Amino acid sequence: MSVVADQVRRLDAQLDRIPFSHLASSDDGELASQGAADLDSPRVKDLLRVIKTLSTGSASQSRLPPWQLQSLLSQSKLLSEHGDKFTTNQYESELEWLLVSKATVQTYGVILDALLDQITPLSNHIWYYDEILSSPTYGTLYMVQTSPYRLWTWTLDIYEESKVRLQHYTQGRLSAESTEGGESQEPQPSGFTQRWHQFYAIVRESIKERSLANVQRRIMSPVALARAEARNKQDRLRKLRELTASSLGVLIDEALMFEGLKTNEKSDLIMSAAQEWKGVVERSAALMDMVLRDALVLDDDVAEFEDKVFAGVDEDPELAISSEDDEASRPAIVARRLHRLLTIHAPEHRAAVETLVAENGRPSRLVRYWLPATALLLSSSTILRIVVNRRQEILQWVQDFGVTVRDFWFNWVVEPVRKVIGTIRHDSNSEIAIMSKDSLKADRESLERMVVDFAIDKPSAATGESSLSETQVAEIRAKVKEGDLTPVLRAYEKDLRSPFKGTVRGDLVRTLLIQVQKTKVDVEVAMSGIDALLKSQELVFGFVGLTPGILVSIGVMQYLRGAFGGRKGLNQSRRARRCVRVLRNIDRILSEALASPPQNNVLQYKDHGMLISEIHVLRRLARKIIPGDIEKEFLEDLDDLANLKGIGSQVRALERIRWAYSKYLT
Repeated sequence: MSVVADQVRRLDAQLDRIPFSHLASSDDGELASQGAADLDSPRVKDLLRVIKTLSTGSASQSRLPPWQLQSLLSQSKLLSEHGDKFTTNQYESELEWLLVSKATVQTYGVILDALLDQITPLSNHIWYYDEILSSPTYGTLYMVQTSPYRLWTWTLDIYEESKVRLQHYTQGRLSAESTEGGESQEPQPSGFTQRWHQFYAIVRESIKERSLANVQRRIMSPVALARAEARNKQDRLRKLRELTASSLGVLIDEALMFEGLKTNEKSDLIMSAAQEWKGVVERSAALMDMVLRDALVLDDDVAEFEDKVFAGVDEDPELAISSEDDEASRPAIVARRLHRLLTIHAPEHRAAVETLVAENGRPSRLVRYWLPATALLLSSSTILRIVVNRRQEILQWVQDFGVTVRDFWFNWVVEPVRKVIGTIRHDSNSEIAIMSKDSLKADRESLERMVVDFAIDKPSAATGESSLSETQVAEIRAKVKEGDLTPVLRAYEKDLRSPFKGTVRGDLVRTLLIQVQKTKVDVEVAMSGIDALLKSQELVFGFVGLTPGILVSIGVMQYLRGAFGGRKGLNQSRRARRCVRVLRNIDRILSEALASPPQNNVLQYKDHGMLISEIHVLRRLARKIIPGDIEKEFLEDLDDLANLKGIGSQVRALERIRWAYSKYLT
């Protein structure tokens, strides 16, 4: 997803539609056989191999690296000053033109990529100075951060100026001594002391003159001076961004424009008699050359830069030579210009931009963090002493922390998980129970025996008879299982009439103990019901016990991921916020263009370059936001936004992007 890659593929596809059938159309058999022999020559095969390598066959190979382009141009044997001697027929000439055309497209992609890579970080540097200029606190901090650098620069200036003054003073003294000759003079002090006094006086005079000359430093505070310096650097960065954006707009709007050839996406290129596409290639190579030469002259405004570029192309000596020279040497001239662009002008332009950004951009980390780094360095001995003296305590803290983490993990995560798994598998060791399994059964059988024995011993209390039959005993046993203790309760009621007598006989105590056993059985029955209820919800309780450990673990993992993994890339929400800012910048560009629309209702070169740079950033940000099934429609809308079909159509494309993809870009 790259604007440059799409542009390179489109231009390369247009070159692939150039018809060469007129070279082979001949009614003369001898000429046809000669043409077949020419097509089978080693030179033609070499040219075809280079042309195939220069073609963009896939999205991953849409743009070749500069070193490979240089190598392919060298392999074409067009870089030699006598490269035209290799051309012996029309076939080779046309193939050479196709080769340099594809090389021009690839070089065009290299330069566009370089300009886009340069203009994107400039906005970050400008935003940095916006924060400094909009906040007094940040302005003071910037003054403190840059004070050592400004002091060092001022010291170097004083030293250089004093050095020049000392040299002039020494030369004047020697000339005076040679003029006076051997006349007797009063003895002058000499040696190290004299030279030191002279140097000290010169340095003091230099400082005094510089202080008097720079009245601004005596009027303004250090913070105001730092803010003025930041404003000056920001202005230079803005001028650099405007010139770079204008360079982008000029190249995209004017370079390799085959519209005059009446091309159609569904048909071949229709060439004029003079084959104008070759002139377009030559002019595009010259345009790229002039853009790289003049894009860093910050003293010129955008209009002057554009006028200089087009005037330089019109007056280009190589274009004049190509128009006057024969057809055979024109591809070699273009190839040599492309090779100079790739080997000299593009690297020099990149180095110059890096120098400008280093001088005027955001200060380096060393400048921004020298104060805390110095404080840390000065306090390092104290910190080291504290660490050494409390080494055992620190080690114990670390060990305790590790043990705590380990115990938490095993006791609150691993063990609850194991219990949940055991519950799912009906593991007997994981069952929840508040009473033993056979406790109720034993107590019931004991109560049954106690009641039956009491009824056998006291049959009159049970049935009013002197003895019990087996049927009556079985009936009493069945009633006890149902909780009916009628024989015991009758005896208990009878003994309550004469409690002393019943106590002496032991019947009252016996009935009381039987009722205690009955109460115990009732309690165990209730407990068994609760136990059954717990067992029915055993899995729920297992997950409840597992939840705290899982929640704490997830929270810690999210914190660690945000603390250590956030720097590896923008997450979804941050990318969406960046997309909103980019859409705002695009809307501002189009709104300013609508406020003062040009006559042809088309964006100016600078505005179009800024628009392309913002679209380039938006495509990169939306790569992981837009789903794959609607990515094609999103790219089509971005193409409509980038194409110069009128400012109104671009505004409508922006509105369509806002409402169609607001779910993903906000």
